[in-house]
Amino acid sequence: MSPYWNYYEKTSPKAVKNGLKAKSKRGSIGETWWSKRWVSVLESFDMGARLSRGKSYARKGQVISIDIEPGVVQARVQGSFAKPYDVSIKLVPLSSQEWEKAIAAMASKAVFSARLLSGEMPQTIEEAFSDCGISLFPRKGADLLTDCSCPDWSNPCKHIAAVYYLLAEQFDHDPFLIFKLRGKSKEEIVEALRSFRSAGAKEESERSRSPDSVSVSLIEDKARPLEECLDCFWQKGSELDLLVINPKSPPVENAVLKILGEAPISIGRANLAGLLKKAYVIAGQAALQKAARGSED
Repeated sequence: MSPYWNYYEKTSPKAVKNGLKAKSKRGSIGETWWSKRWVSVLESFDMGARLSRGKSYARKGQVISIDIEPGVVQARVQGSFAKPYDVSIKLVPLSSQEWEKAIAAMASKAVFSARLLSGEMPQTIEEAFSDCGISLFPRKGADLLTDCSCPDWSNPCKHIAAVYYLLAEQFDHDPFLIFKLRGKSKEEIVEALRSFRSAGAKEESERSRSPDSVSVSLIEDKARPLEECLDCFWQKGSELDLLVINPKSPPVENAVLKILGEAPISIGRANLAGLLKKAYVIAGQAALQKAARGSED
Protein backbone atom coordinates (compact mmCIF):
# COMPACT_ATOMS: atom_id res chain seq x y z
CA MET A 1 0.00 0.00 0.00
CA SER A 2 1.35 3.41 -0.87
CA PRO A 3 2.58 5.38 2.17
CA TYR A 4 0.81 8.43 0.76
CA TRP A 5 -2.72 7.00 0.60
CA ASN A 6 -3.82 8.91 3.74
CA TYR A 7 -1.75 12.03 3.11
CA TYR A 8 -3.39 15.41 2.59
CA GLU A 9 -1.64 18.69 2.10
CA LYS A 10 -2.13 20.82 5.17
CA THR A 11 -4.36 23.77 4.38
CA SER A 12 -6.15 26.34 6.49
CA PRO A 13 -9.94 26.10 6.76
CA LYS A 14 -12.03 28.79 5.14
CA ALA A 15 -13.30 31.37 7.59
CA VAL A 16 -16.96 31.14 8.58
CA LYS A 17 -19.11 34.17 9.24
CA ASN A 18 -21.32 33.74 12.33
CA GLY A 19 -20.14 30.17 12.91
CA LEU A 20 -20.84 28.31 16.14
CA LYS A 21 -17.81 29.18 18.25
CA ALA A 22 -16.91 27.49 21.52
CA LYS A 23 -17.01 29.77 24.57
CA SER A 24 -13.89 28.12 25.98
CA LYS A 25 -10.71 29.72 24.64
CA ARG A 26 -8.30 27.32 26.31
CA GLY A 27 -8.28 24.19 28.45
CA SER A 28 -11.38 22.02 28.78
CA ILE A 29 -14.68 22.63 27.04
CA GLY A 30 -17.95 22.50 28.97
CA GLU A 31 -19.00 24.07 32.26
CA THR A 32 -21.73 21.90 33.81
CA TRP A 33 -21.40 18.35 35.10
CA TRP A 34 -23.37 16.83 32.20
CA SER A 35 -21.27 18.55 29.51
CA LYS A 36 -18.08 17.54 31.32
CA ARG A 37 -19.47 14.03 31.61
CA TRP A 38 -20.05 13.97 27.84
CA VAL A 39 -16.46 15.04 27.14
CA SER A 40 -14.99 12.63 29.71
CA VAL A 41 -16.95 9.74 28.17
CA LEU A 42 -15.59 10.59 24.71
CA GLU A 43 -12.04 10.96 26.00
CA SER A 44 -12.30 7.58 27.74
CA PHE A 45 -12.74 5.93 24.32
CA ASP A 46 -9.01 6.44 23.62
CA MET A 47 -9.47 8.60 20.54
CA GLY A 48 -6.21 10.39 21.33
CA ALA A 49 -5.11 13.27 19.13
CA ARG A 50 -8.01 12.64 16.76
CA LEU A 51 -10.40 14.10 19.32
CA SER A 52 -8.24 17.03 20.41
CA ARG A 53 -7.78 18.17 16.79
CA GLY A 54 -11.41 19.23 16.80
CA LYS A 55 -10.94 21.74 19.63
CA SER A 56 -9.26 24.33 17.41
CA TYR A 57 -12.05 23.96 14.82
CA ALA A 58 -14.67 24.37 17.55
CA ARG A 59 -12.93 27.48 18.91
CA LYS A 60 -12.45 29.02 15.46
CA GLY A 61 -16.16 28.76 14.72
CA GLN A 62 -15.84 26.35 11.80
CA VAL A 63 -19.10 24.57 12.67
CA ILE A 64 -21.90 26.21 10.70
CA SER A 65 -24.90 24.41 12.19
CA ILE A 66 -25.91 21.63 14.59
CA ASP A 67 -29.33 19.98 14.50
CA ILE A 68 -30.20 17.45 17.22
CA GLU A 69 -33.01 14.98 16.60
CA PRO A 70 -33.87 11.75 18.46
CA GLY A 71 -30.89 9.46 17.98
CA VAL A 72 -28.96 11.63 15.53
CA VAL A 73 -26.98 14.85 15.25
CA GLN A 74 -26.67 16.47 11.83
CA ALA A 75 -24.07 19.21 11.41
CA ARG A 76 -22.28 21.21 8.72
CA VAL A 77 -18.62 22.07 9.18
CA GLN A 78 -16.52 24.34 7.00
CA GLY A 79 -13.13 22.94 6.09
CA SER A 80 -10.59 23.99 3.47
CA PHE A 81 -12.89 23.06 0.57
CA ALA A 82 -15.45 25.53 -0.76
CA LYS A 83 -18.37 23.26 0.14
CA PRO A 84 -18.95 22.59 3.86
CA TYR A 85 -18.72 19.00 5.04
CA ASP A 86 -21.78 17.09 6.23
CA VAL A 87 -21.33 15.43 9.62
CA SER A 88 -23.62 12.78 11.10
CA ILE A 89 -23.38 11.42 14.66
CA LYS A 90 -25.81 8.67 15.63
CA LEU A 91 -26.52 7.29 19.11
CA VAL A 92 -29.02 4.44 19.30
CA PRO A 93 -32.17 5.69 21.11
CA LEU A 94 -33.38 3.78 24.15
CA SER A 95 -36.25 1.39 23.50
CA SER A 96 -39.75 2.18 24.77
CA GLN A 97 -39.32 -0.52 27.46
CA GLU A 98 -36.04 1.04 28.59
CA TRP A 99 -37.62 4.48 28.76
CA GLU A 100 -40.52 3.11 30.81
CA LYS A 101 -38.06 1.69 33.34
CA ALA A 102 -36.02 4.91 33.44
CA ILE A 103 -39.09 7.14 33.87
CA ALA A 104 -40.43 4.89 36.64
CA ALA A 105 -37.05 5.14 38.39
CA MET A 106 -36.98 8.93 38.02
CA ALA A 107 -40.58 9.27 39.21
CA SER A 108 -39.90 7.14 42.28
CA LYS A 109 -37.51 9.77 43.65
CA ALA A 110 -39.16 13.04 44.65
CA VAL A 111 -35.95 15.02 44.19
CA PHE A 112 -35.53 13.80 40.62
CA SER A 113 -39.17 14.47 39.73
CA ALA A 114 -39.25 17.95 41.24
CA ARG A 115 -36.05 19.05 39.51
CA LEU A 116 -36.97 17.57 36.14
CA LEU A 117 -40.51 18.97 36.24
CA SER A 118 -39.08 22.41 37.01
CA GLY A 119 -36.70 22.19 34.06
CA GLU A 120 -33.58 21.29 36.04
CA MET A 121 -31.26 18.33 35.49
CA PRO A 122 -30.39 16.45 38.71
CA GLN A 123 -26.67 15.91 39.08
CA THR A 124 -27.12 12.23 39.94
CA ILE A 125 -29.64 11.51 37.17
CA GLU A 126 -27.43 8.71 35.83
CA GLU A 127 -28.28 6.69 38.94
CA ALA A 128 -31.89 6.37 37.79
CA PHE A 129 -30.69 4.83 34.53
CA SER A 130 -27.92 2.67 35.96
CA ASP A 131 -30.33 1.25 38.56
CA CYS A 132 -32.29 -0.14 35.59
CA GLY A 133 -29.19 -1.45 33.85
CA ILE A 134 -29.40 1.36 31.28
CA SER A 135 -26.76 3.90 30.29
CA LEU A 136 -27.75 7.50 29.55
CA PHE A 137 -24.39 8.25 27.95
CA PRO A 138 -22.66 5.98 25.41
CA ARG A 139 -20.71 3.13 27.01
CA LYS A 140 -18.14 2.61 24.24
CA GLY A 141 -16.96 4.21 21.04
CA ALA A 142 -18.90 1.70 18.96
CA ASP A 143 -22.14 3.14 20.40
CA LEU A 144 -21.50 6.26 18.32
CA LEU A 145 -21.91 5.85 14.56
CA THR A 146 -20.27 8.80 12.83
CA ASP A 147 -19.80 9.92 9.25
CA CYS A 148 -18.25 12.94 7.55
CA SER A 149 -18.16 13.82 3.87
CA CYS A 150 -14.53 15.01 4.12
CA PRO A 151 -11.74 12.93 2.49
CA ASP A 152 -10.06 12.14 5.83
CA TRP A 153 -10.49 8.46 6.68
CA SER A 154 -9.66 8.80 10.38
CA ASN A 155 -12.57 8.60 12.78
CA PRO A 156 -13.28 10.92 14.35
CA CYS A 157 -11.88 13.44 11.91
CA LYS A 158 -11.42 17.00 13.15
CA HIS A 159 -14.85 17.96 11.78
CA ILE A 160 -16.64 15.25 13.78
CA ALA A 161 -14.50 16.07 16.82
CA ALA A 162 -15.43 19.75 16.56
CA VAL A 163 -19.10 18.81 16.66
CA TYR A 164 -18.44 16.55 19.67
CA TYR A 165 -17.02 19.49 21.62
CA LEU A 166 -19.73 21.93 20.59
CA LEU A 167 -22.33 19.36 21.65
CA ALA A 168 -20.87 19.65 25.15
CA GLU A 169 -21.62 23.38 25.14
CA GLN A 170 -25.06 22.68 23.69
CA PHE A 171 -25.64 20.44 26.74
CA ASP A 172 -24.51 23.33 28.95
CA HIS A 173 -27.31 25.43 27.49
CA ASP A 174 -29.93 22.66 27.49
CA PRO A 175 -29.10 19.46 29.41
CA PHE A 176 -32.32 17.84 28.17
CA LEU A 177 -30.67 17.47 24.75
CA ILE A 178 -28.93 14.32 26.01
CA PHE A 179 -32.41 12.89 26.62
CA LYS A 180 -33.40 13.93 23.10
CA LEU A 181 -30.34 12.23 21.70
CA ARG A 182 -31.53 9.11 23.50
CA GLY A 183 -35.01 9.39 21.98
CA LYS A 184 -37.14 11.58 24.32
CA SER A 185 -37.70 15.32 24.24
CA LYS A 186 -37.94 17.44 27.39
CA GLU A 187 -41.70 17.81 26.86
CA GLU A 188 -42.15 14.05 26.55
CA ILE A 189 -40.15 13.42 29.72
CA VAL A 190 -42.15 15.99 31.72
CA GLU A 191 -45.48 14.65 30.44
CA ALA A 192 -44.48 11.05 31.18
CA LEU A 193 -43.40 11.97 34.72
CA ARG A 194 -46.65 13.82 35.40
CA SER A 195 -48.72 10.94 34.06
CA PHE A 196 -46.75 8.43 36.09
CA ARG A 197 -47.12 10.42 39.31
CA SER A 198 -50.83 11.09 38.66
CA ALA A 199 -51.42 7.38 38.18
CA GLY A 200 -49.52 6.67 41.39
CA ALA A 201 -51.57 9.24 43.32
CA LYS A 202 -54.82 7.73 42.01
CA GLU A 203 -53.72 4.23 42.98
CA GLU A 204 -52.76 5.43 46.46
CA SER A 205 -56.16 7.11 46.83
CA GLU A 206 -57.95 3.90 45.85
CA ARG A 207 -55.87 1.89 48.33
CA SER A 208 -56.73 4.33 51.10
CA ARG A 209 -60.45 3.67 50.50
CA SER A 210 -60.11 -0.10 50.47
CA PRO A 211 -61.24 -2.24 53.46
CA ASP A 212 -57.69 -3.51 53.87
CA SER A 213 -56.33 -0.03 54.61
CA VAL A 214 -56.44 1.72 57.96
CA SER A 215 -60.02 2.83 58.39
CA VAL A 216 -60.51 6.57 58.58
CA SER A 217 -63.69 5.95 60.56
CA LEU A 218 -61.58 4.89 63.58
CA ILE A 219 -60.11 8.35 63.67
CA GLU A 220 -63.47 10.00 63.06
CA ASP A 221 -64.98 8.07 65.99
CA LYS A 222 -62.51 9.73 68.36
CA ALA A 223 -63.27 13.23 67.10
CA ARG A 224 -65.79 15.27 69.09
CA PRO A 225 -68.35 17.42 67.28
CA LEU A 226 -67.28 21.06 67.02
CA GLU A 227 -70.20 22.34 69.12
CA GLU A 228 -69.02 20.18 72.02
CA CYS A 229 -65.54 21.68 72.21
CA LEU A 230 -66.08 25.40 71.62
CA ASP A 231 -64.76 26.25 75.08
CA CYS A 232 -61.38 24.57 74.45
CA PHE A 233 -61.02 24.78 70.67
CA TRP A 234 -58.07 27.20 70.78
CA GLN A 235 -56.25 25.40 73.56
CA LYS A 236 -53.43 23.04 72.73
CA GLY A 237 -53.74 19.44 73.82
CA SER A 238 -51.20 17.72 76.03
CA GLU A 239 -50.08 15.67 73.03
CA LEU A 240 -48.42 18.76 71.54
CA ASP A 241 -45.91 18.82 74.37
CA LEU A 242 -44.37 15.70 72.87
CA LEU A 243 -44.14 17.23 69.41
CA VAL A 244 -40.65 18.38 68.41
CA ILE A 245 -40.39 20.59 65.34
CA ASN A 246 -37.01 20.84 63.67
CA PRO A 247 -37.44 22.61 60.32
CA LYS A 248 -34.76 22.14 57.69
CA SER A 249 -34.26 23.48 54.18
CA PRO A 250 -35.78 21.00 51.68
CA PRO A 251 -33.54 19.36 49.05
CA VAL A 252 -35.74 20.98 46.39
CA GLU A 253 -37.38 24.31 47.13
CA ASN A 254 -41.14 24.40 46.49
CA ALA A 255 -41.08 20.82 45.20
CA VAL A 256 -44.87 20.38 45.31
CA LEU A 257 -45.54 23.58 43.38
CA LYS A 258 -42.92 22.65 40.80
CA ILE A 259 -44.53 19.25 40.29
CA LEU A 260 -48.03 20.73 39.97
CA GLY A 261 -46.96 23.42 37.50
CA GLU A 262 -48.96 26.59 36.94
CA ALA A 263 -52.24 26.98 38.80
CA PRO A 264 -55.53 27.53 36.93
CA ILE A 265 -55.91 30.81 38.82
CA SER A 266 -54.17 34.12 38.15
CA ILE A 267 -54.26 37.37 40.07
CA GLY A 268 -53.73 40.14 37.59
CA ARG A 269 -50.82 39.00 35.45
CA ALA A 270 -49.32 36.82 38.18
CA ASN A 271 -50.08 33.11 38.36
CA LEU A 272 -51.15 31.91 41.80
CA ALA A 273 -48.40 29.27 41.87
CA GLY A 274 -45.77 31.99 41.43
CA LEU A 275 -47.23 34.03 44.28
CA LEU A 276 -47.36 30.98 46.52
CA LYS A 277 -43.70 30.21 45.80
CA LYS A 278 -42.73 33.64 47.16
CA ALA A 279 -45.00 33.18 50.19
CA TYR A 280 -43.58 29.72 50.92
CA VAL A 281 -40.00 31.01 50.67
CA ILE A 282 -40.74 33.83 53.13
CA ALA A 283 -42.56 31.48 55.53
CA GLY A 284 -39.76 28.91 55.31
CA GLN A 285 -37.06 31.49 56.03
CA ALA A 286 -39.05 32.77 59.01
CA ALA A 287 -39.44 29.22 60.37
CA LEU A 288 -35.71 28.53 60.03
CA GLN A 289 -34.82 31.80 61.74
CA LYS A 290 -37.22 31.07 64.59
CA ALA A 291 -35.85 27.55 64.99
CA ALA A 292 -32.30 28.94 65.06
CA ARG A 293 -33.23 31.45 67.77
CA GLY A 294 -34.92 28.69 69.77
CA SER A 295 -31.80 26.53 69.69
CA GLU A 296 -29.75 29.41 71.07
CA ASP A 297 -32.02 29.86 74.11
